[in-house]
Amino acid sequence: MRIGVVVNPDAGLGGKLGFKGSDGRAAEARAAGAEDRAGPRMAQALESLCVLLSGSLNRNDARITLVGWEGRMGSSWVKNLNSHLAFQSIGITPETTSDHDTHNLVNDLVKAEVEAIVYAGGDGTTRDIVKALESIGKEAQEIPLVGVPGGVKMHSGCFATTPKAAAEVVLAFVLGDLRCAITEVMDLDEDVYQQGVWKVRMYGEAWTPSSPRFMQGAKEQVERSSEVDTIEGLAHHVQTLLDDKPDLMVIWGSGGTLRRMGEHEELELTLLGIDAQGPVANGKRTLHADLNEQELLDVLAQHVDENGEPRPRLLLLSPMGGQGFLIGRGNLQLSPDVLRVIQFDNILGVATPAKLIGLQSVRIDTGDPALDDEFQAKRFVKILQGFRTTRLIRIEES
Repeated sequence: MRIGVVVNPDAGLGGKLGFKGSDGRAAEARAAGAEDRAGPRMAQALESLCVLLSGSLNRNDARITLVGWEGRMGSSWVKNLNSHLAFQSIGITPETTSDHDTHNLVNDLVKAEVEAIVYAGGDGTTRDIVKALESIGKEAQEIPLVGVPGGVKMHSGCFATTPKAAAEVVLAFVLGDLRCAITEVMDLDEDVYQQGVWKVRMYGEAWTPSSPRFMQGAKEQVERSSEVDTIEGLAHHVQTLLDDKPDLMVIWGSGGTLRRMGEHEELELTLLGIDAQGPVANGKRTLHADLNEQELLDVLAQHVDENGEPRPRLLLLSPMGGQGFLIGRGNLQLSPDVLRVIQFDNILGVATPAKLIGLQSVRIDTGDPALDDEFQAKRFVKILQGFRTTRLIRIEES
């Protein structure tokens, strides 16, 4: 089978830096020390695919030819080729890339008669690919997409949960074990975001292999209303923790639930960022707003006692509605290094009962497979669902 490869080399660059997306800010991110994210994630997916094709799961001895450009949008991330996995070059990546290059690459892939496209990036990359397919014609729009999560924002339903999961989906699709279905292409509505509102809207549709286990599904478009009392109770619970422990540091994750909780405590939390509420000093707590990875590490390094031992800290995270991601979607500032400093036992999920109705488990994608395994070995995470009311929810295995 012939499968197209598309890598947005600039996707995800701003995640650890606290950028809310990388569109138009790639040079700024690289100047600040950002490292490639989408490319290495594609490399992980293709390495896993190579192993799967060579193993017993490949019952039909299927062989795949990856089709793409030479360079950072393709071949740079294709490694460990063998008799089951080959690469065909149909062009060369320009020195600098933009959405126009994504459009041109997709055109080339359609002309090369690929039967599916595997891509690495975020929601912006998804929109670019879908737009390119729409401009070619109806037949091109039916080419299935499998997204390797490599951006900052990933709300669309054609993303696999992890790079390894993307490889599982591709193999199952090649073997004929998965049917394709239409899913929603989602992204943050930038217009209303500028007004301080976090709203994800639908921008189109795409075909993708249907796998509830390995594909994340689309984020819920509408936040549930009529939860004012519940949100207030959640906020009151956190406030009692702060009152009981003056030396407690609370790190507020991103999301509408946590932001509304902060409003009850007269905190102006960053809409898509990570904030840290420090311990009591001189009768008040300092809020460190919109921290990037290094700033989080610096704040945590200072939060120690006279013996250098860590003082109490608590990370609040709200799972993404419709997908269940607790870590790895929209909060890349919480890097593996940051999470290791915070430690798993100091993480508390926060969700309203209405959100939990459709949530049987939560997903974790730290970007570090070894850390993912450590977290998944815990099996369960505690979720706050009301004032002094918590429950355990299972952590989904990768």
